[in-house]
Amino acid sequence: MAETEATGASTNASSEFVAELVKQLRAQDWSGALDKKTPDELLAPYIVTREQRRKMPLIGDPDARTLLRIELFYNAVGMAIEKRTGVMASPMLKLHQEGFGRLVMIAGRLVVLNRTLRDVHRFGFDSIGMMTAEGEKLVDGCVEMINAFPAVVNYDS
Repeated sequence: MAETEATGASTNASSEFVAELVKQLRAQDWSGALDKKTPDELLAPYIVTREQRRKMPLIGDPDARTLLRIELFYNAVGMAIEKRTGVMASPMLKLHQEGFGRLVMIAGRLVVLNRTLRDVHRFGFDSIGMMTAEGEKLVDGCVEMINAFPAVVNYDS
């Protein structure tokens, strides 16, 4: 694990989720500006400490960068699920301009994740370790759901 000075956290390089998130972030870089950045540097925008959250207003409009971070986070969850199960999992995100909405992850015909999102302008984690744990927890739960209901996932009409 590599230590980061800025966040005081570490990147778990063996995590499928983190590897997919880094791939998602690098895929957004068409100019090559991020080529020399380490995974920790790429993941730094996902770190929003409690102190930083306290300084943010309770109600706020999310900016484009925050929306992209959320989208890439759940895309990485979907890709990690697909890697583990062979089933394509697609996130569908619907957000209101004031920062609340719903995210569903669909695998086949099965909804494997249903999450209400609030205060998305404050989206982030206290550390990279906490982000990794949350991402892996989501992947594990979705994989468990896919394994519990394979007939629904593979249903053809």
